[in-house]
Amino acid sequence: MSHNTFGHLFRVTTWGESHGPALGCVVDGCPPGIRFTLKDIQDELDKRKPGQSRFVTQRREPDEVKVLSGVITDEDGETLISTGTPISMMIENVDQRSKDYGEIARQYRPGHADYAYDVKYGLRDHRGGGRSSARETASRVAAGAIARKIVPGLVVRGALVSMGVKSIDRANWDWDFIGSAENPFFTPDAGSVQVFADYLDGIRKSGSSVGAVIEIVAEGVPAGLGAPIYAKLDQDIASNLMSINAVKGVEIGNGFEAARISGEENADEMRMGNDGQPIFLSNNAGGILGGISTGQDVIARFAVKPTSSILTPRKSIDKDGKDVDVMTKGRHDPCVGIRAVPIGEAMVACAIADHYLRHRGQTGR
Repeated sequence: MSHNTFGHLFRVTTWGESHGPALGCVVDGCPPGIRFTLKDIQDELDKRKPGQSRFVTQRREPDEVKVLSGVITDEDGETLISTGTPISMMIENVDQRSKDYGEIARQYRPGHADYAYDVKYGLRDHRGGGRSSARETASRVAAGAIARKIVPGLVVRGALVSMGVKSIDRANWDWDFIGSAENPFFTPDAGSVQVFADYLDGIRKSGSSVGAVIEIVAEGVPAGLGAPIYAKLDQDIASNLMSINAVKGVEIGNGFEAARISGEENADEMRMGNDGQPIFLSNNAGGILGGISTGQDVIARFAVKPTSSILTPRKSIDKDGKDVDVMTKGRHDPCVGIRAVPIGEAMVACAIADHYLRHRGQTGR
């Protein structure tokens, strides 16, 4: 299978399957001298790992990362320093239950990649989806942890802003609440926790699933990253986000709302600040104009469809062309959008790090 790599200068190749012995990634193009710790990577993986609440899959994976190459250890024994050579990382799978998928070995789950995958390759790994499983995204989160270290001052944060028909109250937005112990949804609105909990409990108990919308905000992005034609910063952010399993739509800044308002409302007016730097009076563009960053916060949102693996029987066909009703057993997220938040953060961080290195290589600054 081709196309397992993304990025240009900061290149990430992921490997492994959902029910294989391990999965991981190789980060190539990381400059020498980038300092990070194993904890920096593990903290990001811990946000994504399964089994942390009743609202996500109960697969028990510690997602413990091992860095196999591309670093030396500082004198403190904890800080890792990149050498400029490929950084290889591995995460072992320890809680596979392949027998849960025995009944669908020859059946195509509606809404899943099963049929398209089989048509293209003539075979598929039915155990959790194999390579097309969202389990692969753990590798991306590990790569994103390194990407965050490349751009000085970069902060990338994400939040779940809607789940199905339920949405947050943006007036209550609190970044600090997202990481709190009483918040299993990555919501920035404390008032939405019980609303989401009651809503998702009903969805889960009915054997169904629901989608979500996630918002990613990148602060500290330097002005000038990207290009006006075929290497737009927003183009690559959208591409990275669309590559995440179950993502069906991406918008930058004001996104689709821009089609509903006037030019006067949408234009981000400017004034000169006292420090000689421009001040934008709004950020409908999401920090990117003409494919190039403006220095404002880069804002992207993506929509995640409902989980395709559900307990409710759905009409489909099998590999022999027979009509079947498919009901997927096993452990699945009733809303995959919850654990997509750290994945979205990682993919935006990787895109920005890549463009930062490309900009530096082209302009020398």
